[in-house]
Amino acid sequence: MNRHKIRELAIQSLFSIETTKDDSQAAIDSVMKLADLGEEEAPDYLEFLVSGSLEKQDELDKEIAEHLKKKWTVQRLSRIDRVILRMGLFEMENSLEVPKKVAIDEAIELAGEYGDKDSKSFVNGILSNFVEG
Repeated sequence: MNRHKIRELAIQSLFSIETTKDDSQAAIDSVMKLADLGEEEAPDYLEFLVSGSLEKQDELDKEIAEHLKKKWTVQRLSRIDRVILRMGLFEMENSLEVPKKVAIDEAIELAGEYGDKDSKSFVNGILSNFVEG
């Protein structure tokens, strides 16, 4: 399974958790079944993205909040933008295999697929703050 598909499954799992408050394993299992991958074992990278984004959620939210306009909070963002930002930032800060710019590009692509018409530029604007130079 390619990394883009894994990221899609991770976003779907995180969105499900954000909506239903399921635990990460239940959300991953559900998303895998919906994608007709129920017979396959969840890729390690999927579990890394989902569990890591959840474990560091408070820390990620604080970092994201520093780059929001006045009076905006992470909780005011759409659910999909929120989970894409969290996962993108988590991947940028914690994956040794994926360059930061690739993680940003993937987050932007996911925002285009799952978010509204402004999500791509918004996600790009926020995550770009975390890349040096």
